Amino acid sequence: MRRVLTFIMAGGKGERLWPLTKDRTKPAVPFGGIYRIIDFTLSNCINSGLRKIYVLTQYKSASLQRHIRLGWNILPSELGQFIEILPAQQRVGESWYLGTADAIYQNLYTLELDKSDEVMILAGDHIYKMNYYTMIDFHRQADADLTVGVVEVEKERAGLLGVVEVDSLGRVKGFQEKPASPKTIPHNPDKIYASMGIYVFKHEVIETELRDDAKKNKSSHDFGKDIIPQMLKKGLKVAAYNFLDENKKEAKYWRDIGTIDAYYEANLDLVQVDPVFNLYDGDWPLRTYQEQFPPVKTVFSGDEIAGRVGLMLDSLVSGGCIISGGKVQRSILSPNVRIHSYSEVYDSILMEGVNVNRYAKIKRAIIDKDVDIPQGMVIGYDLEEDKKKFYVSDSGIVVVAKGTEIR
Repeated sequence: MRRVLTFIMAGGKGERLWPLTKDRTKPAVPFGGIYRIIDFTLSNCINSGLRKIYVLTQYKSASLQRHIRLGWNILPSELGQFIEILPAQQRVGESWYLGTADAIYQNLYTLELDKSDEVMILAGDHIYKMNYYTMIDFHRQADADLTVGVVEVEKERAGLLGVVEVDSLGRVKGFQEKPASPKTIPHNPDKIYASMGIYVFKHEVIETELRDDAKKNKSSHDFGKDIIPQMLKKGLKVAAYNFLDENKKEAKYWRDIGTIDAYYEANLDLVQVDPVFNLYDGDWPLRTYQEQFPPVKTVFSGDEIAGRVGLMLDSLVSGGCIISGGKVQRSILSPNVRIHSYSEVYDSILMEGVNVNRYAKIKRAIIDKDVDIPQGMVIGYDLEEDKKKFYVSDSGIVVVAKGTEIR
């Protein structure tokens, strides 16, 4: 796999995830208690044998850069292996990254210096497990100029995704961005091929196509919208690779958790008896950076009559958390969360450093980092009242932004 150079696109604003992206880029948003979203793409890379990885950053990238520096400095540079951050630098003009293709074009010098056979482009903001080697092997066997990773999804979801049109032989014939009337899979009118934002190029092909695209004034400089149609017009061979899941479940798992509701649902699935996404597969380890915290602690187990019991049920609870006489059920607690006596937390996500004071009640909420919930505060029970203070999603998930001071 030394012959493959990998770029991870990690500069997106994630506007539909606001306010979780108010202070951080989407790939840096916490997920599942201890992870960041980008950890899943990086874990896939390591598990697949990819060892030359650039992470392209732009929007509010400080926390992402810190996370990668502390948690992903794991490859020996003396062997030519690395995970390095490439911030936007305006190397080829006065503009910042204008699109996915432009982001690679502005770092074309890294391609020219590297002698790899293939260039792999990945999105850093999806949750899934995938062995990228199988896709690269498919690309080589097909002798394709470009291979696009696709996943089968229901036709009704096309309005939120990029749709790849293929023929009966699996060759790409076109691309549609969030179409109202999508092209369906041949012989399967109920499903579409959604683009996963994963591409494998022949090295010499991507250099040529990026230079040609950069000359076009009307281009949006996007791989799906511009590069693929440009290559099809030239008659180049573009293949589609159907996602092969490493999650070992009946249904394929690939989630673009780009909205608050999708993010909430994907997190809360993890507390189910048999979650759709498996965090506990030793054959496909998921890495992250974890600070040093003491073990989880529950206290006041002998004060049931007074209702003062430290209790957690059907939940993921991270290191450093103390559940001191309160109750947590069907929830996810990131590190260093404190739940005080007589408080209740149900169906919620509490991020690092959240402090829930006595008699507070929280339901169907996302509380971002470093928020102090005052004594007796009620969140998630009266959405009209919550809307006066916090963001409330379409499905009624209350989101309290990072560092919010609640009076």
